[in-house]
Amino acid sequence: MRMLASLGELRTAWRRETLGADARAGVVLGVESVPDGLASGLLAGVNPVSGLYAYLFGMVGGALFTGSTYMAVQSTGAMAVVVADVDLGSRADPERSLYTLALVTGVVMIVAGVARLGRLLRFVSTSVMTGFITAVGVNIVLGQLGNFTGYQAPGGGRLGQALGLLLALGRVDPASTAVGVVTVVLILVLRRTRLRSLGLVVAVAVGSGLGMLFGALGAPVARLDGIVAIPRSLPLPVLPAFAEIPGLLVPGLSLAFVGLVQGAGVSAGVPNPDGSRPDPSRDFVGQGAGNIASAVFRGMPVGGSMSASSLLAEAGARTRLAPLFAGIVMGAVILLLGGVIGYVAMPALAGLLIVVGAGSIRPAQALSVARTGAVQLTVMATTFVLTLVVPLQYAVLVGIGLSIILHVVRQSSRIRMRQLQLRGGRRVRETAPPEEVPGGQVIVLQPYGSIFFAAAPALEAQLPSVRDGSTGSAVILRLRGVDDAGATFIDVLTRFAAALARSGSRLMVVTDNPRIRRQLEVTGALGALGEDNFYAGDEWVGRALRRAYRDATGWVREHEAGGQR
Repeated sequence: MRMLASLGELRTAWRRETLGADARAGVVLGVESVPDGLASGLLAGVNPVSGLYAYLFGMVGGALFTGSTYMAVQSTGAMAVVVADVDLGSRADPERSLYTLALVTGVVMIVAGVARLGRLLRFVSTSVMTGFITAVGVNIVLGQLGNFTGYQAPGGGRLGQALGLLLALGRVDPASTAVGVVTVVLILVLRRTRLRSLGLVVAVAVGSGLGMLFGALGAPVARLDGIVAIPRSLPLPVLPAFAEIPGLLVPGLSLAFVGLVQGAGVSAGVPNPDGSRPDPSRDFVGQGAGNIASAVFRGMPVGGSMSASSLLAEAGARTRLAPLFAGIVMGAVILLLGGVIGYVAMPALAGLLIVVGAGSIRPAQALSVARTGAVQLTVMATTFVLTLVVPLQYAVLVGIGLSIILHVVRQSSRIRMRQLQLRGGRRVRETAPPEEVPGGQVIVLQPYGSIFFAAAPALEAQLPSVRDGSTGSAVILRLRGVDDAGATFIDVLTRFAAALARSGSRLMVVTDNPRIRRQLEVTGALGALGEDNFYAGDEWVGRALRRAYRDATGWVREHEAGGQR
């Protein structure tokens, strides 16, 4: 159904009034994506041409299935760093392992989209994503210092190599560094001009030209054709290495998670031309399709790119034909200018990546998260450190775990008990509950927040204690808006009811959720509580509570009268 809908949208998109705008936007993105794709492959530590193919075929495959008009499915910096940490070079056939990794990532994304798992992304906290993205930016910058300076320092990991570079600055190649610096300066200057994103193409071209000049003067600068053969044709399909799929499941899950989170940001941040919000689950399927297309045609894993999607919108794209035009432009560049691509200087590509990495580091956002509290600061800092020192595919999964733990901690700590004092008419006063149950009174308690298992002990700690003097009282526990009680809470309820009964008091429960009654029945807690102590609420707020309050007041008076006799 999604495929039919997408193809139908493509047919309706082919209109004369929008075709020109889509073509212009496609040319802008297509030209910009050539150096960007090569840089992405370089960042991932694979054949840079695989990054080029990923941009081309991932973008075309994604455009056929996504629900977002502007979503460009390309490799992202975070995904490229994850690929780099997988260490595909240690495998028997690194290139086929890369294609297989893209296939696994695509299948995971499609399954997530079909199962409509977009709602699960809400468990990823801002503190986790801030720490992760900031560390990815640092990793990108540190990982390109060798190509930028022309000296690959020894050392374990990016931090170790950066330290080695600082200790051996005398071995830095001046020509390579000059090319990198010129490229960075030009990108920063030109993207503020009318060239905007095309400025990075000009900057890489000028930097590469400077590298050729240095080479002619006897100071050679590393070029792309020195490390890989640049093809002048489009790739033929290739089969993945199916035997390696089990070993690539963990990095595939991590890549899918990173891609889907970033793609969800595109869905939320770049609305369709008609103002509608795209369906994130459909975008998941589109990103998965882009990965499978990339895998079949020798590309690396891809996902929704915020920068490329924003570029399409800013360039005036009107329909999903724009990324298809971008793919056509990329294909034409590969076919017609394949030989020219080989002259791209490695320090120029490194300079482009350093600008991208530095741009993803947002101190203001990190400071904002740090100010929200110690827990958020700790989670952000932990994610940041782990992402720097641990292979990224594992750091991502740890970040997911931290998000879930943070959610559980927040929910369990938000439970709050209040006492409701019913006055004449319809007035209700809310106060702090008493520390202990007084004798001969009606006490109405209202918990706020979740009462699931982790919060149940916190709720029990806030219940008033039952003492020797807590006789002849009725405690009403009102559970309105509570979706689920759970076995742990029912144990708390049973213990509190038993303590009140031993002191000659009673516990009454008021709830509007029939599920809680069923849980009390199947656990036997309702029998211990007593049918006459359970009050079922309805759509009329407060009616069941007032009925329970009248019955409780009458019972307390009868108990007092019986004690006086």
